[in-house]
Amino acid sequence: MKIGLFTDTYYPQINGVATSVLMLKENLEKLGHSVYVFTTTDPKADKNEKNVFRVASVPFKSSRRVGMFYNPLLSRRIKRLGLDIIHTNTEFSLGIFGRTIAKELNIPLVHTYHTIYEDYTHYIVKFGVLDTIAKKTARKLSENFCNSVDSVIVPTEKVKDLLRSYNVYKPINVIPSGIKLDKYSKANFDSSEILKIKNSLGIDKDDKVILYIGRISEEKNIKELLIGMQSYFKKNDNIKFLLVGDGPDREKLENLSQDLGISNRTIFAGERPWDEIGKYYQLGDVFVSASQSETQGLTFIEALASGLPVIAKKDRCLEGVIEVGYNGYMYSNLNEFYKYLDMVLKDKDHMKKLKDAAVKSTGKFSAMSFAQKIEEQYQKVIRAKKYRKAS
Repeated sequence: MKIGLFTDTYYPQINGVATSVLMLKENLEKLGHSVYVFTTTDPKADKNEKNVFRVASVPFKSSRRVGMFYNPLLSRRIKRLGLDIIHTNTEFSLGIFGRTIAKELNIPLVHTYHTIYEDYTHYIVKFGVLDTIAKKTARKLSENFCNSVDSVIVPTEKVKDLLRSYNVYKPINVIPSGIKLDKYSKANFDSSEILKIKNSLGIDKDDKVILYIGRISEEKNIKELLIGMQSYFKKNDNIKFLLVGDGPDREKLENLSQDLGISNRTIFAGERPWDEIGKYYQLGDVFVSASQSETQGLTFIEALASGLPVIAKKDRCLEGVIEVGYNGYMYSNLNEFYKYLDMVLKDKDHMKKLKDAAVKSTGKFSAMSFAQKIEEQYQKVIRAKKYRKAS
Protein backbone atom coordinates (compact mmCIF):
# COMPACT_ATOMS: atom_id res chain seq x y z
CA MET A 1 0.00 0.00 0.00
CA LYS A 2 0.91 3.65 -0.41
CA ILE A 3 -0.06 5.36 2.82
CA GLY A 4 -0.26 9.06 3.70
CA LEU A 5 0.07 10.03 7.38
CA PHE A 6 -1.02 13.59 8.19
CA THR A 7 0.00 15.07 11.55
CA ASP A 8 0.63 18.50 13.09
CA THR A 9 3.44 17.12 15.26
CA TYR A 10 6.27 14.79 14.29
CA TYR A 11 9.87 13.92 15.15
CA PRO A 12 12.04 15.68 16.34
CA GLN A 13 9.21 17.07 18.48
CA ILE A 14 8.78 15.12 21.71
CA ASN A 15 5.22 14.09 22.60
CA GLY A 16 2.96 11.05 22.39
CA VAL A 17 1.48 11.81 18.96
CA ALA A 18 4.86 12.54 17.34
CA THR A 19 6.29 9.30 18.73
CA SER A 20 3.25 7.26 17.70
CA VAL A 21 3.35 8.49 14.08
CA LEU A 22 7.11 7.95 13.82
CA MET A 23 6.82 4.37 15.12
CA LEU A 24 3.93 3.69 12.76
CA LYS A 25 5.85 4.96 9.72
CA GLU A 26 8.97 2.93 10.52
CA ASN A 27 7.12 -0.32 11.15
CA LEU A 28 4.68 -0.05 8.25
CA GLU A 29 7.76 0.35 6.05
CA LYS A 30 9.20 -2.84 7.58
CA LEU A 31 5.96 -4.54 6.51
CA GLY A 32 6.71 -3.50 2.92
CA HIS A 33 4.47 -0.43 2.54
CA SER A 34 5.41 2.99 1.15
CA VAL A 35 4.66 5.57 3.84
CA TYR A 36 4.62 9.34 3.38
CA VAL A 37 4.34 11.77 6.30
CA PHE A 38 2.84 15.23 5.85
CA THR A 39 3.53 17.52 8.76
CA THR A 40 4.66 20.98 9.88
CA THR A 41 8.08 22.54 9.43
CA ASP A 42 10.43 22.33 12.40
CA PRO A 43 13.78 24.12 12.73
CA LYS A 44 15.33 20.97 14.26
CA ALA A 45 14.17 18.59 11.52
CA ASP A 46 16.69 16.54 9.54
CA LYS A 47 16.94 17.96 6.04
CA ASN A 48 17.54 14.45 4.62
CA GLU A 49 14.49 12.72 6.12
CA LYS A 50 12.90 10.21 3.73
CA ASN A 51 9.32 10.64 2.49
CA VAL A 52 8.53 13.42 4.94
CA PHE A 53 6.89 16.54 3.50
CA ARG A 54 6.61 19.65 5.64
CA VAL A 55 4.25 22.60 5.19
CA ALA A 56 5.00 26.12 6.41
CA SER A 57 4.08 26.57 10.06
CA VAL A 58 4.34 28.88 13.05
CA PRO A 59 4.97 28.07 16.73
CA PHE A 60 1.90 27.67 18.94
CA LYS A 61 1.91 27.01 22.70
CA SER A 62 5.36 25.77 23.63
CA SER A 63 6.80 23.26 21.12
CA ARG A 64 3.58 22.78 19.14
CA ARG A 65 3.17 24.27 15.67
CA VAL A 66 0.27 25.19 13.39
CA GLY A 67 0.63 24.62 9.65
CA MET A 68 -1.18 25.73 6.51
CA PHE A 69 -4.65 24.27 6.05
CA TYR A 70 -4.07 23.69 2.32
CA ASN A 71 -0.96 23.80 0.14
CA PRO A 72 -1.74 23.72 -3.62
CA LEU A 73 1.81 22.76 -4.67
CA LEU A 74 2.00 19.91 -2.17
CA SER A 75 -1.54 18.87 -3.11
CA ARG A 76 -0.48 18.32 -6.73
CA ARG A 77 2.57 16.37 -5.58
CA ILE A 78 0.44 14.15 -3.32
CA LYS A 79 -1.91 13.36 -6.18
CA ARG A 80 1.05 12.07 -8.22
CA LEU A 81 2.01 9.65 -5.43
CA GLY A 82 -1.03 7.44 -6.00
CA LEU A 83 -1.95 7.02 -2.33
CA ASP A 84 -4.25 4.12 -1.41
CA ILE A 85 -5.32 5.52 1.96
CA ILE A 86 -4.90 8.60 4.15
CA HIS A 87 -4.54 8.43 7.92
CA THR A 88 -4.98 11.70 9.82
CA ASN A 89 -3.65 12.17 13.35
CA THR A 90 -4.96 15.65 14.11
CA GLU A 91 -8.26 17.49 13.82
CA PHE A 92 -6.55 20.76 12.90
CA SER A 93 -4.45 22.11 10.02
CA LEU A 94 -2.82 18.94 8.63
CA GLY A 95 -5.90 16.90 9.52
CA ILE A 96 -8.11 19.24 7.52
CA PHE A 97 -5.58 19.13 4.67
CA GLY A 98 -5.53 15.31 4.73
CA ARG A 99 -9.31 15.10 4.80
CA THR A 100 -9.55 17.47 1.81
CA ILE A 101 -7.04 15.41 -0.19
CA ALA A 102 -8.84 12.14 0.62
CA LYS A 103 -12.11 13.65 -0.63
CA GLU A 104 -10.49 14.98 -3.81
CA LEU A 105 -8.87 11.61 -4.55
CA ASN A 106 -11.92 9.63 -3.39
CA ILE A 107 -9.76 7.33 -1.28
CA PRO A 108 -10.42 5.96 2.25
CA LEU A 109 -9.76 8.18 5.26
CA VAL A 110 -8.84 6.76 8.67
CA HIS A 111 -8.41 8.99 11.71
CA THR A 112 -6.73 8.44 15.08
CA TYR A 113 -8.21 10.47 17.92
CA HIS A 114 -5.21 11.14 20.17
CA THR A 115 -6.20 14.05 22.42
CA ILE A 116 -9.13 14.78 24.73
CA TYR A 117 -9.37 18.47 23.86
CA GLU A 118 -11.84 19.42 26.57
CA ASP A 119 -9.01 18.76 29.08
CA TYR A 120 -6.87 21.41 27.38
CA THR A 121 -9.23 24.38 27.02
CA HIS A 122 -7.44 26.25 29.84
CA TYR A 123 -4.79 27.16 27.27
CA ILE A 124 -7.36 29.16 25.31
CA VAL A 125 -9.60 30.77 27.94
CA LYS A 126 -8.92 31.92 31.48
CA PHE A 127 -12.47 32.53 32.74
CA GLY A 128 -14.79 29.80 34.02
CA VAL A 129 -17.88 30.78 32.04
CA LEU A 130 -15.88 30.89 28.79
CA ASP A 131 -14.20 27.57 29.61
CA THR A 132 -17.62 25.88 29.65
CA ILE A 133 -18.25 27.19 26.15
CA ALA A 134 -14.75 26.16 25.04
CA LYS A 135 -15.28 22.59 26.29
CA LYS A 136 -18.58 22.36 24.42
CA THR A 137 -16.85 23.66 21.28
CA ALA A 138 -14.04 21.09 21.70
CA ARG A 139 -16.58 18.26 21.94
CA LYS A 140 -18.39 19.49 18.83
CA LEU A 141 -15.12 19.81 16.87
CA SER A 142 -14.21 16.24 17.80
CA GLU A 143 -17.66 14.95 16.84
CA ASN A 144 -17.67 16.70 13.47
CA PHE A 145 -14.20 15.56 12.44
CA CYS A 146 -14.65 11.95 13.52
CA ASN A 147 -17.98 11.70 11.73
CA SER A 148 -16.37 12.96 8.50
CA VAL A 149 -13.98 9.98 8.15
CA ASP A 150 -14.48 6.34 7.17
CA SER A 151 -13.14 4.84 10.39
CA VAL A 152 -11.81 6.08 13.75
CA ILE A 153 -8.95 4.57 15.75
CA VAL A 154 -8.61 5.20 19.50
CA PRO A 155 -6.04 3.85 21.98
CA THR A 156 -8.43 2.81 24.78
CA GLU A 157 -12.03 1.94 25.60
CA LYS A 158 -12.13 5.12 27.69
CA VAL A 159 -11.71 7.22 24.54
CA LYS A 160 -14.16 5.11 22.55
CA ASP A 161 -16.86 5.65 25.18
CA LEU A 162 -16.05 9.36 25.26
CA LEU A 163 -16.49 9.70 21.49
CA ARG A 164 -19.78 7.81 21.63
CA SER A 165 -20.92 10.31 24.27
CA TYR A 166 -20.01 13.05 21.74
CA ASN A 167 -22.43 11.38 19.25
CA VAL A 168 -19.72 9.95 17.00
CA TYR A 169 -21.49 7.25 14.98
CA LYS A 170 -18.70 6.12 12.64
CA PRO A 171 -16.91 2.78 13.32
CA ILE A 172 -14.47 3.11 16.24
CA ASN A 173 -11.62 0.61 16.66
CA VAL A 174 -9.53 0.33 19.82
CA ILE A 175 -5.84 -0.12 18.91
CA PRO A 176 -3.34 0.81 21.66
CA SER A 177 -0.32 2.71 20.33
CA GLY A 178 2.95 0.81 20.29
CA ILE A 179 6.50 1.73 21.20
CA LYS A 180 9.98 0.51 20.28
CA LEU A 181 10.39 -1.68 23.36
CA ASP A 182 14.10 -2.48 22.97
CA LYS A 183 14.90 1.25 23.03
CA TYR A 184 14.11 1.22 26.76
CA SER A 185 15.75 -2.07 27.77
CA LYS A 186 18.11 -1.79 30.73
CA ALA A 187 20.63 -3.92 28.81
CA ASN A 188 21.25 -1.00 26.43
CA PHE A 189 22.72 1.27 29.07
CA ASP A 190 26.05 1.35 30.84
CA SER A 191 25.66 1.66 34.62
CA SER A 192 28.63 4.04 34.88
CA GLU A 193 26.98 6.40 32.38
CA ILE A 194 23.72 6.34 34.36
CA LEU A 195 25.66 7.09 37.55
CA LYS A 196 27.38 10.00 35.81
CA ILE A 197 24.01 11.50 34.80
CA LYS A 198 22.76 11.08 38.38
CA ASN A 199 25.81 12.91 39.71
CA SER A 200 25.28 15.75 37.23
CA LEU A 201 21.71 16.16 38.52
CA GLY A 202 22.71 16.10 42.18
CA ILE A 203 21.39 12.61 42.87
CA ASP A 204 23.51 10.62 45.32
CA LYS A 205 24.40 6.99 44.66
CA ASP A 206 22.22 5.78 47.56
CA ASP A 207 19.21 7.99 46.75
CA LYS A 208 15.94 6.39 45.69
CA VAL A 209 14.49 8.29 42.70
CA ILE A 210 10.78 8.93 42.16
CA LEU A 211 10.56 9.77 38.46
CA TYR A 212 8.17 11.72 36.23
CA ILE A 213 8.83 12.08 32.50
CA GLY A 214 6.49 14.14 30.36
CA ARG A 215 5.06 17.54 29.67
CA ILE A 216 5.19 20.04 32.55
CA SER A 217 1.70 21.47 32.24
CA GLU A 218 -1.53 21.99 34.15
CA GLU A 219 -3.43 19.01 32.73
CA LYS A 220 -0.70 16.63 33.98
CA ASN A 221 -1.66 17.50 37.59
CA ILE A 222 1.98 17.68 38.76
CA LYS A 223 0.94 20.08 41.51
CA GLU A 224 -0.69 17.13 43.31
CA LEU A 225 2.56 15.17 43.18
CA LEU A 226 4.57 18.07 44.61
CA ILE A 227 2.12 18.55 47.47
CA GLY A 228 2.32 14.81 48.12
CA MET A 229 6.12 14.91 48.17
CA GLN A 230 6.14 17.55 50.91
CA SER A 231 4.67 15.08 53.43
CA TYR A 232 6.50 12.04 52.05
CA PHE A 233 9.92 13.68 52.24
CA LYS A 234 9.40 14.58 55.92
CA LYS A 235 9.13 10.89 56.81
CA ASN A 236 11.67 9.50 54.34
CA ASP A 237 15.32 10.36 53.77
CA ASN A 238 17.50 9.65 50.73
CA ILE A 239 14.67 10.15 48.25
CA LYS A 240 14.63 12.60 45.32
CA PHE A 241 11.80 13.57 42.95
CA LEU A 242 13.09 13.94 39.38
CA LEU A 243 10.99 15.56 36.65
CA VAL A 244 12.24 15.26 33.07
CA GLY A 245 10.45 17.42 30.52
CA ASP A 246 9.38 20.97 29.83
CA GLY A 247 6.20 22.93 29.37
CA PRO A 248 4.29 26.11 30.20
CA ASP A 249 3.96 25.36 33.93
CA ARG A 250 7.60 24.61 34.68
CA GLU A 251 8.44 27.95 36.30
CA LYS A 252 5.21 27.98 38.32
CA LEU A 253 5.88 24.46 39.64
CA GLU A 254 9.52 25.22 40.40
CA ASN A 255 8.29 28.14 42.50
CA LEU A 256 5.75 25.86 44.19
CA SER A 257 8.49 23.39 45.14
CA GLN A 258 10.34 26.27 46.81
CA ASP A 259 7.19 27.42 48.63
CA LEU A 260 6.65 23.84 49.88
CA GLY A 261 10.25 23.65 51.10
CA ILE A 262 11.16 20.67 48.89
CA SER A 263 13.24 22.33 46.17
CA ASN A 264 16.45 20.77 47.55
CA ARG A 265 15.02 17.29 46.85
CA THR A 266 13.01 18.11 43.71
CA ILE A 267 14.92 18.26 40.41
CA PHE A 268 13.51 19.82 37.25
CA ALA A 269 15.89 18.42 34.64
CA GLY A 270 14.24 20.02 31.61
CA GLU A 271 13.58 18.46 28.22
CA ARG A 272 15.95 15.80 26.90
CA PRO A 273 16.43 14.60 23.28
CA TRP A 274 13.99 11.85 22.27
CA ASP A 275 16.88 9.67 21.10
CA GLU A 276 18.35 9.77 24.63
CA ILE A 277 15.20 9.55 26.73
CA GLY A 278 15.73 5.85 27.46
CA LYS A 279 18.70 6.78 29.66
CA TYR A 280 16.55 8.95 31.89
CA TYR A 281 14.09 6.18 32.68
CA GLN A 282 17.08 4.26 34.06
CA LEU A 283 17.56 6.97 36.69
CA GLY A 284 14.30 6.06 38.44
CA ASP A 285 13.21 3.46 40.97
CA VAL A 286 9.50 4.11 40.43
CA PHE A 287 7.54 6.11 37.86
CA VAL A 288 4.67 8.32 39.05
CA SER A 289 1.84 10.31 37.46
CA ALA A 290 -1.27 12.11 38.69
CA SER A 291 -2.60 12.95 35.21
CA GLN A 292 -6.14 12.05 34.23
CA SER A 293 -6.05 13.73 30.83
CA GLU A 294 -4.37 10.84 28.99
CA THR A 295 -5.88 8.90 26.12
CA GLN A 296 -3.34 6.12 26.69
CA GLY A 297 -0.16 7.51 28.19
CA LEU A 298 2.81 6.17 26.26
CA THR A 299 5.20 7.27 29.03
CA PHE A 300 3.62 4.64 31.31
CA ILE A 301 4.48 1.92 28.79
CA GLU A 302 7.96 3.34 28.24
CA ALA A 303 8.52 3.27 32.02
CA LEU A 304 7.36 -0.34 32.28
CA ALA A 305 9.56 -1.34 29.34
CA SER A 306 12.46 0.25 31.23
CA GLY A 307 11.77 -2.00 34.19
CA LEU A 308 10.09 0.65 36.33
CA PRO A 309 7.01 -0.05 38.46
CA VAL A 310 4.33 2.61 37.88
CA ILE A 311 2.21 4.34 40.51
CA ALA A 312 -0.46 6.44 38.83
CA LYS A 313 -3.73 8.10 39.72
CA LYS A 314 -6.62 5.80 38.88
CA ASP A 315 -7.83 6.30 35.32
CA ARG A 316 -9.67 4.08 32.83
CA CYS A 317 -6.98 4.64 30.21
CA LEU A 318 -4.62 2.56 32.37
CA GLU A 319 -6.78 -0.57 32.25
CA GLY A 320 -4.63 -3.23 30.62
CA VAL A 321 -1.48 -1.16 31.16
CA ILE A 322 -1.09 -1.15 34.94
CA GLU A 323 -1.86 -4.53 36.47
CA VAL A 324 -2.31 -3.76 40.15
CA GLY A 325 0.17 -5.59 42.37
CA TYR A 326 1.93 -7.09 39.33
CA ASN A 327 3.68 -4.17 37.58
CA GLY A 328 2.43 -1.21 39.62
CA TYR A 329 -0.46 0.41 41.46
CA MET A 330 -3.26 2.92 40.91
CA TYR A 331 -4.15 5.31 43.73
CA SER A 332 -7.25 7.38 44.50
CA ASN A 333 -5.89 9.68 47.22
CA LEU A 334 -2.55 10.73 48.69
CA ASN A 335 -2.73 8.26 51.58
CA GLU A 336 -2.89 5.43 49.02
CA PHE A 337 -0.07 7.11 47.09
CA TYR A 338 2.16 7.06 50.18
CA LYS A 339 1.26 3.44 50.94
CA TYR A 340 2.18 2.26 47.45
CA LEU A 341 5.42 4.28 47.42
CA ASP A 342 6.41 2.53 50.67
CA MET A 343 5.50 -0.88 49.24
CA VAL A 344 7.69 -0.30 46.20
CA LEU A 345 10.64 1.59 47.69
CA LYS A 346 11.02 -0.18 51.05
CA ASP A 347 10.64 -3.84 50.08
CA LYS A 348 13.57 -4.93 47.87
CA ASP A 349 12.07 -8.33 47.02
CA HIS A 350 8.72 -6.82 46.06
CA MET A 351 10.42 -4.13 44.00
CA LYS A 352 12.39 -6.76 42.07
CA LYS A 353 9.20 -8.72 41.31
CA LEU A 354 7.50 -5.54 40.10
CA LYS A 355 10.47 -4.57 37.91
CA ASP A 356 10.63 -8.02 36.28
CA ALA A 357 6.88 -8.03 35.71
CA ALA A 358 6.96 -4.49 34.31
CA VAL A 359 9.17 -5.56 31.39
CA LYS A 360 7.15 -8.72 30.72
CA SER A 361 3.86 -6.82 30.69
CA THR A 362 4.80 -4.61 27.72
CA GLY A 363 5.08 -7.28 25.00
CA LYS A 364 1.59 -6.52 23.69
CA PHE A 365 2.59 -2.89 23.12
CA SER A 366 5.40 -3.51 20.62
CA ALA A 367 5.60 -1.09 17.71
CA MET A 368 5.40 -3.94 15.19
CA SER A 369 2.26 -5.38 16.77
CA PHE A 370 0.71 -1.89 16.60
CA ALA A 371 1.64 -1.49 12.92
CA GLN A 372 0.18 -4.91 12.05
CA LYS A 373 -3.14 -4.03 13.68
CA ILE A 374 -3.23 -0.70 11.84
CA GLU A 375 -2.37 -2.51 8.58
CA GLU A 376 -5.37 -4.82 9.11
CA GLN A 377 -7.59 -1.79 9.69
CA TYR A 378 -6.37 -0.11 6.50
CA GLN A 379 -7.11 -3.24 4.47
CA LYS A 380 -10.59 -3.52 5.96
CA VAL A 381 -11.42 0.13 5.20
CA ILE A 382 -10.04 -0.11 1.63
CA ARG A 383 -12.16 -3.22 0.96
CA ALA A 384 -15.26 -1.49 2.31
CA LYS A 385 -14.61 1.57 0.13
CA LYS A 386 -14.20 -0.58 -3.00
CA TYR A 387 -17.43 -2.41 -2.19
CA ARG A 388 -19.32 0.89 -1.83
CA LYS A 389 -17.89 2.15 -5.12
CA ALA A 390 -18.86 -1.06 -6.91
CA SER A 391 -22.40 -1.00 -5.58
